[in-house]
Amino acid sequence: MASSPLKPPNVDPKSIPAMRSYPFGKIEPNSPKYFASCMLGGIVACGPTHTFVTPLDLVKTRRQVDSSLYKSNIQGWRLIYAKEGMRGIFTGWSPTLVGYSFQGFGKYGFYEIFKHIYGDNLFPNTNRTLVYAGASASAEFIADILLCPFEALKVRMQTTIPPYAKNLRQAWGKTTAEGGMAKLYAGIVPLWGRQIPYTVCKFVSFEETVNLIYKKALSGRKEDYSAVAQTAVSFLGGYIAGILCAVVSHPADVMVSKLNSDRKAGESAGKAMGRIYGNIGFTGLWNGLPVRILMIGTLTGLQWLIYDSFKVFLGLPTTGGH
Repeated sequence: MASSPLKPPNVDPKSIPAMRSYPFGKIEPNSPKYFASCMLGGIVACGPTHTFVTPLDLVKTRRQVDSSLYKSNIQGWRLIYAKEGMRGIFTGWSPTLVGYSFQGFGKYGFYEIFKHIYGDNLFPNTNRTLVYAGASASAEFIADILLCPFEALKVRMQTTIPPYAKNLRQAWGKTTAEGGMAKLYAGIVPLWGRQIPYTVCKFVSFEETVNLIYKKALSGRKEDYSAVAQTAVSFLGGYIAGILCAVVSHPADVMVSKLNSDRKAGESAGKAMGRIYGNIGFTGLWNGLPVRILMIGTLTGLQWLIYDSFKVFLGLPTTGGH
């Protein structure tokens, strides 16, 4: 007699592994708890990783502002270390940590929110690539408002020699004394111009790359692979996405650095950008690209690895591959 499919015979209950317990219990997809978890994951992924590559960012930013300052990145680090020690190599780490933690909160958390709103509620039959693009652009718009003051302080600290300030508190006090909050948000428009295309490229290319890896390279469903394998795919997809978006956003990145270090009092953003472009030309917009590719590729790969590892830790599925 055939056994019931609902109750297989001869199974020792002790042989069935216990269900894994997660630190915050079960988290329902697209619930407030889910979105809050993604926001926390964005903080964990972005703040520490950007801080870790501060030495790369420091030399890259200074070479964008003055291409003759250092002949190479290695020479730049040597000269900075000789004058200021290890503290000098990490100039700007504090606004970087705070600013990019806020940005990660907005970028990853609101991406999940807008992806749900656009893809599941408002436009359920829309092409998924358009959903990824719209969700990431909307999320980055918010994330940049949170990042902008700290980005301005970071750039001023990194491009002023000797350093503009010793720490975040001192830099905040000096800058607000000079022009209030308006001074801290003077670069918001070029920041949007840099970060929104960057993030759209980052999230769309990541989602599409991960889908291709599962469909073409691995020839299987995402669910067929372990959590370790899935997070490895996230790192690879993130690294490839990072290279693409570094190239796309680099001219705007140069312009943001220039604006925060070389904008004259009372000068509008448009006038300042025109003057700066007249001085550096089209080729000047690509200063520091190789080191930025290295930095952003590594950074983006690590961010997706950390973010998805954090999601797995909480019992959530990794991003992409659906």
